[in-house]
Amino acid sequence: MRRLRHLAAAAALALCCAGAAQAHNYHMGMADIGYNGATGNTEVIHTYTAHDIEALLANLYGRSFDLGLEEDQDVLRQYIERHFTISVGGKPLLLQWVGIKASADTITVFQQIEKTALPAGAVILDAVLTDFIATQVNTVNLGGSAGRAAVTLTFTAAQREQRVP
Repeated sequence: MRRLRHLAAAAALALCCAGAAQAHNYHMGMADIGYNGATGNTEVIHTYTAHDIEALLANLYGRSFDLGLEEDQDVLRQYIERHFTISVGGKPLLLQWVGIKASADTITVFQQIEKTALPAGAVILDAVLTDFIATQVNTVNLGGSAGRAAVTLTFTAAQREQRVP
């Protein structure tokens, strides 16, 4: 009987650890895109797991990064600008870098497209982290504007580009 309790406790512990490991293995990013009527700008706010961004940069450059430093932020900016784009008619829109906010858990990136509303038919490329983590899933939430309903798009390594409905 005592052995059965130990086995049951060990099985419960194993299930808890397996659940934690699976949760840790889920890699995701999120971008919210919305039109700010007061400024006339389209605002893009990305959120990523800090550990994933830190591991990516360390893997690419062979050193650790401090995203509180401007030169390290610039490295992340260059990566984001290569892996997240919005284009219209085959021409990329200028996504201006506004800044980042880094915490122990998340990295939040702020960008904007000045004096432009995102038109239907624009093409979004979201390949952030998909080149580094095969299971990365990026979600883009597009706020409703100009008669367009809000929509959510999902990006993976297999599907990096999508057209805005």
